[in-house]
Amino acid sequence: MEKKLDPQHLDVVAFARDAVSLKGQGQLVGWPRLAEEQFGDALVAGPVVWQLQGHGIAQPTGGDQVGLDLKASVHLPMQCQRCLTPVLAAVEAERSFRFVADEATAAALDDEAEEDILVISRDFDALALVEDELILSLPLVPLHEVCPEVLPMSAADPEFELASERPNPFGVLAGLKSDTSK
Repeated sequence: MEKKLDPQHLDVVAFARDAVSLKGQGQLVGWPRLAEEQFGDALVAGPVVWQLQGHGIAQPTGGDQVGLDLKASVHLPMQCQRCLTPVLAAVEAERSFRFVADEATAAALDDEAEEDILVISRDFDALALVEDELILSLPLVPLHEVCPEVLPMSAADPEFELASERPNPFGVLAGLKSDTSK
């Protein structure tokens, strides 16, 4: 009988030791922090698709460390920063993680490691990690490739143009100066 894995209560040591792969998908409503990032209701978000792969990381001192590869994606409605209308942005995250025994070890290895360092947990919420990584992968400036509306590209202000045609109030002083010089 095969054991059913719960990605919200994952034993990462056993997951990596057995080199297990786990994947799934869910609607955006199941990811409340990510759902807060969507804009409007004109476009519908796609499903959140994710995949986890456990593996061991060989160490020169012997033994293996726990590793986890994560891939996730979603199409999220966001606000185009050029035309301010909804745009369906592709958000993709792909990261590798290494798990260590404690916070002190994680802090010591964090600067030199290629992968992100996390502390081992026997009850790890991998779906929260998926959500975190998608939030971190959100585009800073979501844009349409070609905006659906024609955007005004001039900065002309008719009121400014009218103001420049008015007579200068100090022009009267210039006229007074020329009258007194006679």
